[in-house]
Amino acid sequence: MVAQFVLLPAALAVDIYSRDTIVTAGYVRFLLAGAGVVGLVVGIVFVAGGVLGLGRNLTALPHPVDDGRMVQAGLYSVVRHPIYAGVIFGSFGAALLAVSLAGVIMAALVLIFFDRKSRREEAWLTEKYAEYAQYRLKVRKLIPFIY
Repeated sequence: MVAQFVLLPAALAVDIYSRDTIVTAGYVRFLLAGAGVVGLVVGIVFVAGGVLGLGRNLTALPHPVDDGRMVQAGLYSVVRHPIYAGVIFGSFGAALLAVSLAGVIMAALVLIFFDRKSRREEAWLTEKYAEYAQYRLKVRKLIPFIY
């Protein structure tokens, strides 16, 4: 958990202060910035939907709460970790909005970090909820319909 409190502000700082750019052509920069806005909006929707969907099951730690229940509705029917997915989409969105190659690299690190974190979390979820193994077969982990 501590690592994400270092990684996420670092990724944001790179987007804000980076002087490198992916491209210099005006129309391409405009398209990338537009895609960035979409990524940010999708990220916000996923984080908010994930938080609301978890309700009292929400915890700052990746370990499930003792008296919790398994959530499979809402965004959890599209992706197993919508909060992580939202942060990933938002990270890529911010990088594209800034048209920053360093930002895209940092966003890729955010993706790798949450992929690894979710592996450990899923081991605990599988231990706690008998139906989690079947849920994993039906719903993608971090990127809806893809991964």
